[in-house]
Amino acid sequence: MFNIGWGIFYMLVNFSFFLLCYKLFGKKGLYAWIGVATVVANIQVVKTVEMFGIVMTLGNTMYVSLYLTSDLLNEKFGRQEAKKAVWFGFFTLIMTTILMQMVLAFQPQETDIAQGSLETIFGLMPRLALGSLTAYFVSQFLDVRLYAWIRKFYPKRNQLWIRNNGSTMVSSFVDTVIFCSIAFIGEYSLQVWFEILLTTYVFKFVLTAAGTPFLYIARNFRHEEDEPSTAPQ
Repeated sequence: MFNIGWGIFYMLVNFSFFLLCYKLFGKKGLYAWIGVATVVANIQVVKTVEMFGIVMTLGNTMYVSLYLTSDLLNEKFGRQEAKKAVWFGFFTLIMTTILMQMVLAFQPQETDIAQGSLETIFGLMPRLALGSLTAYFVSQFLDVRLYAWIRKFYPKRNQLWIRNNGSTMVSSFVDTVIFCSIAFIGEYSLQVWFEILLTTYVFKFVLTAAGTPFLYIARNFRHEEDEPSTAPQ
């Protein structure tokens, strides 16, 4: 029961930081969030927990916030701005992976206490990063395209929830299948792998719906750099 209650509280804190990042720093804050969330999500995914009697990985809440960010950029600044943010997140993850592998290659001093912990967390990162980079690249660009496509049919301001949930539900499914296949096949039994796949997607589904009110709040923030929602697609 602790994990469930703590998970709900964590979700609220996570999405609140997303709002605060945009409120305080505007569009630059969204780019910063993309960079931080991409890296943090790939660190958190190393940890598995049990909720509702099933196994799942952490990192899903942070990862869903990436979709919120790209959808918000798409909504307020247009598709090209959202695509640019996706590329930024892609670069951030590549950079972090390369730098941390170089850090692990240093020979630690005999009294060092960090090497083992860093190896535990970042030693898996090349495989996780490969899965994440592939899934991120495919799903995020798919999300940007789907959001713009759905917007043609549901363009009204109060239909944001359709654009957000419709694009994210599809793209997050693609993301989950790609990531779990690359990152976890062979690491876990087929049963555990399927549990992770299923629970990860269901959890993302729920988190996407839970994040929608935060997206509505964020859209109403005003900054000098804001452009009309009819920005070039």
